[in-house]
Amino acid sequence: MSNIKFGTDGWRAIIAKDFTVANVARVARATALWIKKHQPQRPRVVIGYDCRFGGRLFMETAIGVFCDEGLEVYAAADFVSTPMVSLGASRFDAGLGVVITASHNPPSYNGYKLKDHRGGPAGPEVIAEVEALIPTESSVPTVAMEEWERRGKLHMLDLESLYVEEVEKKFDMKAIRDSGIRVAYDPMYGAGQRVMKRILPSALLIHDDYNPGFHGQAPEPIRKNLGELAALIAGNKDIDLGLATDGDADRIGLFDENGKFTDAHHIILLLIHYLYKYKGLRGKVVVAFSTSIRIKKLCDAYGIPVEITKIGFKYISGPMATGEVIVGGEESGGIAVMGHIPERDGIWDGLTIMEFMARTGKKLSELIEEVYEVTGPFAYDRMDLHLPEEKKQAVMKACAEGQFKAFGPYAVEKVENIDGYKFYLPEESTLMIRPSGTEPLLRVYCEAGSEEQVREILKAAKESLLQ
Repeated sequence: MSNIKFGTDGWRAIIAKDFTVANVARVARATALWIKKHQPQRPRVVIGYDCRFGGRLFMETAIGVFCDEGLEVYAAADFVSTPMVSLGASRFDAGLGVVITASHNPPSYNGYKLKDHRGGPAGPEVIAEVEALIPTESSVPTVAMEEWERRGKLHMLDLESLYVEEVEKKFDMKAIRDSGIRVAYDPMYGAGQRVMKRILPSALLIHDDYNPGFHGQAPEPIRKNLGELAALIAGNKDIDLGLATDGDADRIGLFDENGKFTDAHHIILLLIHYLYKYKGLRGKVVVAFSTSIRIKKLCDAYGIPVEITKIGFKYISGPMATGEVIVGGEESGGIAVMGHIPERDGIWDGLTIMEFMARTGKKLSELIEEVYEVTGPFAYDRMDLHLPEEKKQAVMKACAEGQFKAFGPYAVEKVENIDGYKFYLPEESTLMIRPSGTEPLLRVYCEAGSEEQVREILKAAKESLLQ
């Protein structure tokens, strides 16, 4: 049996290679043992799956193990987003929540995420304990789901309706629906496709059919993957906002009314600006090391404390759960806001931006200009380098030894290494290098005052790294 390790956001593996019924049963057994230890009086779990291939099969495998271990199981009746399971975990007092999803990974992958009782990702200490409990093998019970229900061990839930009720309670949906804002939504064939039709019936949807293979495209809402959404907006002057979410709908991508991509850094800035300045919320901001340095610049201007964490939302969810964080976010588009569960939620973030637009009567581009009045304009992009493991490790060793003094004409002024290496360059520019925690590649991030300068720095960095 393979050695199962959780990455920055759960265990992920290629379907039928390492992500198998047998291995899911092993992880489910460890999950059940952890819950029984930490919730001995009435151990319970909430579980759901997204639109990926085999999702329901793997969920039913885990359910069989949970019921066999004596847990009370609350399961999604159909595919759901990760935030829906997280919300369910918090509402049903679960020891843990489980989501069968590989998030934004390529279609060949599936995965297994753990959520804590507060509705956010399980912390590193919980993950380590569960990993240590994974047996070398586990039996797979053959009892039918209907039999577990008859015995009172399994309860099938409509987690989507629970989520819709939360949306209607927390947002001024009448104002959003009556504002005239025309939204185009791309769920990328993922788990957000159905709920958006309920929340915002007037939205124009693309890629909203059930397609477990995602048409061969990794469902990650970044610019290079969203060409059809950008073209739709650019060719339709009636569309005011483009929203995209990833496979399990916990990450967000946005386009303004002109079809210009709005990355996670700008979204985080917009959310801070709206929630602090317009809604009067108070607290701190918690962001991952890979996010824009303009976030701290905006927060310093507003007097908001900022905490920088390692990469992985599990490091952000803990502070979010205290209720004292206005916005918590990552470069990858995973963002949480005050007043919701301590969980990334692409649809929730999108609705917050829509509420901001409805409240002010302004276009997204105009709201970004408000932010730029404080931070100045900037651009940010990421380059993924697929390198042999030996070369990847050599690059990280060179970073650790301080061998990179410049990238082309851009001299390194200082270096930070909270999680990866961030090189500060002239004119408020940065370059960050970090190996992926879930895929065999090296991520190179760049921030600068313009898209042209970002391209120049990334080109210079690639030349330096591949030497």
